[in-house]
Amino acid sequence: TLYDRRWLKVVEGLYNRYYRAERYLRNEHSLARVALAYADDTRSAEATQGMYHALLEARVPFEMVHTGLLEPERIEQYKLLILPNLVALSDEACRQIWDFVNRGGSLIATYETSLAGEDGKRRNDFGLADVFGVSFRKRMEGPIKNSYWKLENEPDTGTYHPILAGLEDAGRIINGIWQLEVQPLEGFPSPLTLIPSYPDLPMEDVYPRVVQTDIRGIYLRDRGKGRVVYFPWDIDRVFWEVMNVDHGRLLRNAVEWALNEEKPVTVTGPGFLDVMIWRKKASLTVHLVNLSNPMMMKGPFRELLPLGPLVVKIQLPQGKAARKVQLLMRDSIPEANEYQGWISLTVPEILDHEIIAVDL
Repeated sequence: TLYDRRWLKVVEGLYNRYYRAERYLRNEHSLARVALAYADDTRSAEATQGMYHALLEARVPFEMVHTGLLEPERIEQYKLLILPNLVALSDEACRQIWDFVNRGGSLIATYETSLAGEDGKRRNDFGLADVFGVSFRKRMEGPIKNSYWKLENEPDTGTYHPILAGLEDAGRIINGIWQLEVQPLEGFPSPLTLIPSYPDLPMEDVYPRVVQTDIRGIYLRDRGKGRVVYFPWDIDRVFWEVMNVDHGRLLRNAVEWALNEEKPVTVTGPGFLDVMIWRKKASLTVHLVNLSNPMMMKGPFRELLPLGPLVVKIQLPQGKAARKVQLLMRDSIPEANEYQGWISLTVPEILDHEIIAVDL
């Protein structure tokens, strides 16, 4: 017996919308260049959530890949692989990640990534120590209270490293809750250095006892055609817990620096969007999903808040031109400008989902 009939019109509308767009939604291949790795390990759950949210907020197209499926044929399409506190990695997974970086791939990893084997037993050192360029010093600190990272100028130029873009006037940002002591295996730039914990009460005691250390909060290195970023602290997990804007900005900058190439699609305008781009033989589709609503962190949407206008820039496949551009959900043809292998257009408004279809 069907008592609640409120959902019927909604589902009917969805079925009709996607039926009209169906020919653009089949036999597709993702053009994302970023892969977020995940594992069947609860220790990485909150870090994965935090990194997932940071990627969405940065409007980075990405895919999810399981750590048991890192064969070259599965991940060769990606430029950047992200490991959010993936503690337990098998020797085989570490070897595959090593090979990925040696082939020119980039990597971002956080906190305890690869400190345990597939069986969960602690290794003496990171399984990926040679990739990170650091070695574990057998010490974990936390829970840390009232600690900060100091932003450091590059000594040669007096400017900040690109990974600190947008934070230049901050001076310092808050630390996480858990941190590893590591030993660098080579020289590294030092965009962040530790200001150790100090009292937060009473007010007359709230000042740092140590204002300068050489303990780094991030390790950056170039590896051939790729780049490696390692955070020895729980930046992604604490971002999920606290949603500190500085942590989100730092994660976004890390992705942009490590990726070191233009994203295949960029969206400029207000709101929180999930952005994805797909390829068919004769078309491209860009999906824009509006996640701006009062229950964004919970799942069920209570209200749809329209977004727009949004300016979208899409990279065309090499040697291809756009024959036709459509907004499938609005059932309209926008004005699109093509130049040097890219097209740009304006989406006037999105309620829940818009699909930009580009016939090639």
